[in-house]
Amino acid sequence: MSAPRRLKPLLVLAAAAAVLIAAPALAQQSPFDIPVLKLDGAPGGGQSLSLSLQALILMTVLTVLPSLLLVTTSFTRIIITLSILRQALGTQQTPPNQVLVGLALFMTLFVMTPTFREINDTAFTPYSQGRMSVEDAGMRAADVMKSFMMRQTRQSDILAIAELRGDAGYAGPEAVPLTVAVPAFIMSELRTAFTIGFLLFLPFLVIDLVVASVLMSLGMMMLSPMIVSLPFKLLLFVVVNGWALTVTSLVESFTRLN
Repeated sequence: MSAPRRLKPLLVLAAAAAVLIAAPALAQQSPFDIPVLKLDGAPGGGQSLSLSLQALILMTVLTVLPSLLLVTTSFTRIIITLSILRQALGTQQTPPNQVLVGLALFMTLFVMTPTFREINDTAFTPYSQGRMSVEDAGMRAADVMKSFMMRQTRQSDILAIAELRGDAGYAGPEAVPLTVAVPAFIMSELRTAFTIGFLLFLPFLVIDLVVASVLMSLGMMMLSPMIVSLPFKLLLFVVVNGWALTVTSLVESFTRLN
């Protein structure tokens, strides 16, 4: 028998002995003393989350942050409008998806800067200075985001979600729960994005119809109208400075209260 094989029984006995020695200490430890799930006593007699549990909550929030960005900010309206604009131009994958998403992200950051600054002043800064608990900071940040969403949400969408939830109505925007505010905001953003996209689509649709009529009158049935109309649409878009107009219109659409 080789030396490693002779050592295996000794290692097993040593591990068993270690478990037996540590068993009394483990038995005396309460199952509620797990550091990650521990609740610390607050000065007022209540309980606050431990630092480990706060870190766990923070990591969970960072995991779902992309989804929160999609459903609670201006990103939805911007990216849908830019996608419809690219389809109206007929340029297939130009600009590429990475460029559109990057432009939408920076436009979202520009539009949401006042809201993020308010969250920083009213929630994050007091929490980092120890003047507010993590629960109160989270509620304060949620109230600020809900205030932004309510300014961009139509009352008809709020009433539609409230009826599905079984609520008759709400006294004011501050009384609307997040479970109603978020889906109503998404519905309103989708409607606004498609409305803006329809208005952007019209001039390019006119160019396609004119080019198709001219080609048909000339008997050029085998020539694709999209190939002929693409240079004219690009020329029109460049002459009127279409990107600047689109970005300006999208940003201004968030400054008007619905």
